[in-house]
Amino acid sequence: MGLTKISDPQMTHKVTADLITQEGTYPGRDELDRFSCVQYARSFTQRHNLTATTFSVKRLTTWWETTLVKKIMMEDWGALVDKQEKTLVDKVGTLTIQQGHLPLGDESTLSAAAVSVTPSNDTSASEDEKEVSKEDQSLLQKLLRSKLVQAKTDIEILRKDPNSPLHSVKSFEALKLKPELLKGVYAMGFNAPSKIQETALPALLAEPPVNMIAQSQSGTGKTAAFVLTMLSRVDISQNYPQCLCLAPTYELALQIGEVTEKMAKFMEDLKIRYAVRGGERVTRDEQLTEHIIIGTPGTVMDWGLKLRAIRLEKIKVFVLDEADVMISMQGHQDQSTRIQKKLSSSCQMLLFSATYDQTVMQFAQKIIPGDPVIIRLRREEESLDNIKQYYIECNSKEEKFQALCNIYGTISIGQAMIFCHTKKTASWLAEKMTAEHHTVGLLSGELTIEQRAAIIKRFRDGKEKVLITTNVSARGIDVEMVTVVVNFDLPVTLDYKPDCETYLHRIGRTGRFGKSGLAVNMVDGPRSMAILKAIEKHFGRKIERLDADDLDEIEKIAS
Repeated sequence: MGLTKISDPQMTHKVTADLITQEGTYPGRDELDRFSCVQYARSFTQRHNLTATTFSVKRLTTWWETTLVKKIMMEDWGALVDKQEKTLVDKVGTLTIQQGHLPLGDESTLSAAAVSVTPSNDTSASEDEKEVSKEDQSLLQKLLRSKLVQAKTDIEILRKDPNSPLHSVKSFEALKLKPELLKGVYAMGFNAPSKIQETALPALLAEPPVNMIAQSQSGTGKTAAFVLTMLSRVDISQNYPQCLCLAPTYELALQIGEVTEKMAKFMEDLKIRYAVRGGERVTRDEQLTEHIIIGTPGTVMDWGLKLRAIRLEKIKVFVLDEADVMISMQGHQDQSTRIQKKLSSSCQMLLFSATYDQTVMQFAQKIIPGDPVIIRLRREEESLDNIKQYYIECNSKEEKFQALCNIYGTISIGQAMIFCHTKKTASWLAEKMTAEHHTVGLLSGELTIEQRAAIIKRFRDGKEKVLITTNVSARGIDVEMVTVVVNFDLPVTLDYKPDCETYLHRIGRTGRFGKSGLAVNMVDGPRSMAILKAIEKHFGRKIERLDADDLDEIEKIAS
């Protein structure tokens, strides 16, 4: 049965529901993944020749909630489907299905069943887990940090044009923004510039425009800074692309677009176009009329160089975001360089990166010509002064677990992170702690980026008091306000040598903002003791022995 466009949305809704009922199929338990419901909807529309204008995600998910889910609620994944679809309705609205590409959900996409602990038979070490890619780490930080964080950083200016002196601002009014843009900034909840914005914005908005390379972590207001720059430079009366922003992935491009749309809320007639996979098609020599283009290098290169839909020589502001992620993805570096070469010499060029190592520096010098302003974040060395460090001698992982129980039963613990060396140990420990009625979150390598974000959000919000993870799974995350860190296994390199950098990063999650933190290390043999002594020597700090059976002594460490 074929179906063409129907003018009455309610009739379309009814016919679609009838079709699914007649077909009698829907995602089975084994098919369920992060967007299986939506993927099923996409395949359904293709089977029945439904046009994108006829059928939307919202229609299917609304119907699914009221009709289909009721039929399958006895299935243990019914609640998960319900939560997934509600999230998609909230997030996507009436966005039509286009090749299955959808914005990411939030923590409601993961039900309690999905985060429950399941035993693992995997005996591989954490280093054998699938690596968390740089693009996933970056996206994870964006999902987690919906609000600005005040990093422990200082601004370091490496090079600047002496004819364009830098100064800082303490308010957005001092930037003399367009009234409608300033209104949008305040509507987003930005009351005052963040640390990087204080220094970067005056340079970004200066006349004549200056080029810039800036290092900035997620959550510091970096995206808002370059979005504000694009919106300040654009002339809405001129209907052609004037600002171009490149992001390494589809999802990161959507994140930037969301910020842009919110900030431009009061700028009437401003138009934005997404140059991403699965988006609207562009024909050869079609001239785009949108003011801001946000997309990935491959699609932008096709539109600009092959189809000539973007007059690259007329771009006023060029932004390359997540440069360190960009150069880690095959082809993106070359594509970005080819796009940049077509820009005019008067175009303002901005590059942002979370890291600024030699590789990023070389790439930045290719992309950003002349003598740009370079802003780096000089992180203060993490202090161990506020962290009490102890070790407990054990003979087996069972003894380690018992020691952990003694600690939890004796002192009041806010939120704790427990690090294990293997997936198998992490799963085993999570199962044991759950059996003891502890609320536990488990991070493992096979989770999707949305599931990882949901678990970390639940931990950050206090819904789980304990987060168990391996080294690989913990990379790229930074959860603040942890009070206790337990090294169930001490950190080692691939050749089993002490990993002092990882040790510092682990225990540095506690003892912040002048508060006391507690780090407990489990030692289970001569080799483990040798690793502990090497770490102790490296930092020049005594790690005190703790008797896990002496409850009075354990109680003292919390005082």
